[in-house]
Amino acid sequence: MTGVAFEEAVAARNVERVPLSHLSIELGHLYMEEFAGGMDSLRRHFRRIAPWAQSAARTVATKPGGNRPRVSTCFLVDDYFSRFSTPREVIPMLVAAAEESGLVIDYLARESGCAVADEIPLAKLVEQALVTDPVPGSNGIRPPTTETGWLCNGQRSPNTVAIPAMADKGWLPPMQNAANRHSIFVDVELWDLENGQRRWSCPFLAAVWQLIRLGLLRHNGEIVTTPWQVEELPDDWDKLPAVVQLNPRAAAFSAYRTFSVLGSRFLQVELAVRTILNQVSIDPTVLDQVFTRMRGENMELPKELVDRIDYVFIGE
Repeated sequence: MTGVAFEEAVAARNVERVPLSHLSIELGHLYMEEFAGGMDSLRRHFRRIAPWAQSAARTVATKPGGNRPRVSTCFLVDDYFSRFSTPREVIPMLVAAAEESGLVIDYLARESGCAVADEIPLAKLVEQALVTDPVPGSNGIRPPTTETGWLCNGQRSPNTVAIPAMADKGWLPPMQNAANRHSIFVDVELWDLENGQRRWSCPFLAAVWQLIRLGLLRHNGEIVTTPWQVEELPDDWDKLPAVVQLNPRAAAFSAYRTFSVLGSRFLQVELAVRTILNQVSIDPTVLDQVFTRMRGENMELPKELVDRIDYVFIGE
């Protein structure tokens, strides 16, 4: 059978390309308690973050090879853990408050769209892409992450009651994989059950959010969460697309790198996000696309996923 070539189905399939900006700047999250403070609360928020967001935008003011910098901004609204007001009321207030501080919100996203968007179960896709960090000497006594809903970055403290052979050794501490001198052990709850249904945790949805912003998620090779422009804002969050393009002249929603300006209360959440992302396996075809385009733009990009994500945490 000379001259016959065989290819893996994965290599042969078509994987869509996502338009990419150089940087995606997140201008904050909106939860019910922040909205309860009204327009004054929103004004204070944007006044505090404006210098940081504007400084981040300047880091891509000049790109190698004379490429025009592409920077987009986004804002996330929590409609997953609590429902408040309506898009028709909330979005114009956000846009107006941001403009008073010299900021433009290019894209607005719903947090529930990180769970399911356009009937695609994004959270489930990311869960299926988890490759749990192997623990040296693990005995397999603990059920997998997909059953427990918990993910960690090392070896949990063993249950000596459940393991007779360990009973005479007493308590043992948890241990971080690849610790730098001392362990910083993190154990993250990915989901719990509410009325028999999975309720994804805030850190897990935030991990999905970062992957969306980096343009690294695909469903059967197709793009997920394409931003939509809407002519009229609805009165129901469920009738709003997962990602809405508010600025028709905006650069691409997804980007090579992300930057988020967040309150210091999000620091623990984002530590959990990075723990999750360190154990997510991205489609190699998608990664190849990103690095090929990066080289075409004479750019350098860290190989590690979490090294493409930057933050500023500011006091409340």
